[in-house]
Amino acid sequence: MITIDTEYLKTTLLKLLDIPSPTGYTDEIVHAVGRELERMGVPFELTRRGAIRATLKGAQPKLDRAIVSHLDTLGAMVRELKPNGRLGIMMIGHWSARFAEGARVTIFTDKRSFRGTIQPLKASGHVYNDEIDTQPVSWDNLEVRIDEKLSTREDLEALGFNVGDFIAVDSSPELTSSGFIKARHLDNKAGVACQLTTIKAIVDAGITLPVTCHPLFTISEEEGTGASSILHGDVAAMVAIDNSTVAPGQNSREDSVTIAMRDQGAIYDYHLTHRLISLCEDNAIPYVRDVFRHYRSDAASALSAGNDIRTGLICFGLDASHGHERTHIDSLIAISRLLCAYLQSTPRIKHDSNKLGPLEGFPMLSVNKKTR
Repeated sequence: MITIDTEYLKTTLLKLLDIPSPTGYTDEIVHAVGRELERMGVPFELTRRGAIRATLKGAQPKLDRAIVSHLDTLGAMVRELKPNGRLGIMMIGHWSARFAEGARVTIFTDKRSFRGTIQPLKASGHVYNDEIDTQPVSWDNLEVRIDEKLSTREDLEALGFNVGDFIAVDSSPELTSSGFIKARHLDNKAGVACQLTTIKAIVDAGITLPVTCHPLFTISEEEGTGASSILHGDVAAMVAIDNSTVAPGQNSREDSVTIAMRDQGAIYDYHLTHRLISLCEDNAIPYVRDVFRHYRSDAASALSAGNDIRTGLICFGLDASHGHERTHIDSLIAISRLLCAYLQSTPRIKHDSNKLGPLEGFPMLSVNKKTR
């Protein structure tokens, strides 16, 4: 019987949140996840840039599945060494400068790292009075105050700072007694933790899956490429794990699975999506459906790259995505349960074993005929 190790899920999430991994600076977290897969005895391979493709061997050839989450997070990059000894910055990923203000950060130069804080240009009411409230929200109006004795551009150069240095934002996690988890970068380290927890559950149970599954861990989702080049040729279906947007006008919840019907990058496969819905209903896994207008996932990147696969997207509920994020442990447990149920289920569309095939065996959507 499959058991979800909740303590492993929490501990793994906290470990992942402690590793800086803005897009483009992901080597450390790739090594960390690789070591964890090695510890569990799960074989894997790396692409040239560090995306991970693991393998859970199944009983049936072809009809492989993939599940995917991304290791990279939001962050920033140095764009200017300023005359005042501070750093001008630009975003990595897509997030508002509003949520960067006050963030504590680590700056990685070519030879060492430094600590600092992202500040608005007008940071003190004692100096600027009401101007601190009228300064526009813009990355051009932010700078990094470094925790060193610096007052000139020459001071920055002497310590080895350069344009293009990476900046990682502290996650500052907190787990509440009511089960909420608050941190930056829950997108998508919570998804990675769910994926690793699912792998552990299957390995610990000694289950042979009906078909081979490839757990994928990508490194550039926040910049839009994601799972565009890591898929195995026999993969017929892929389920991405990411966050859903809990907000007015959305249907997502912080304590459930959200099954995405579409986002701005993809309309998700009808048959796969409804199979996931059925698995939730059959296993009493709480779920809702939602659509996302300003969002794209690893699965959307795979489709954009020309991969002919069925795709789905399941999400943990996330309040204030790309800001001061919050989810609930119940949502992460539900995601892990759904992944376990999906990987143990037998594929129904045998036609998918062919990259190209006849009409026979191709599924037909069932609809109710209108009565006249």
